[in-house]
Amino acid sequence: MHTEPLPYSLEPLTFPFPAMAALAGRLPLGGGREVALASLLVARLALGVRGPEPMSVPDRVARAASAKVWLASLALPAATRVSFARCVDATASAPQQVASALRSLVAAASSHLDGPAVQELERLARELSD
Repeated sequence: MHTEPLPYSLEPLTFPFPAMAALAGRLPLGGGREVALASLLVARLALGVRGPEPMSVPDRVARAASAKVWLASLALPAATRVSFARCVDATASAPQQVASALRSLVAAASSHLDGPAVQELERLARELSD
């Protein structure tokens, strides 16, 4: 068996939030699934603040504006709607503000998310606050 990568092979792709994606795929249509999808969206936006390739502020502002339009179309529970909007707005600012918004989102949405999805959001908040 050949164990070292071939010189012409690509690096394997890794998805940073597999638990949230799996949760969104498992849940039936409705509030819980939409919370999972919105959480995945917010996490992906937050990753652009300080990820492998951070995005510029104008790009993050444009992404946040588009995400707010998409979030408005979801049937999110009232208790989580404000937290999601704050997270999306925070992605256009400093990483510490995004981390704080993510922590408040976890508190608001944890009843709709499973343990691994909550852990992914908490890990992202820790990475952004460092």
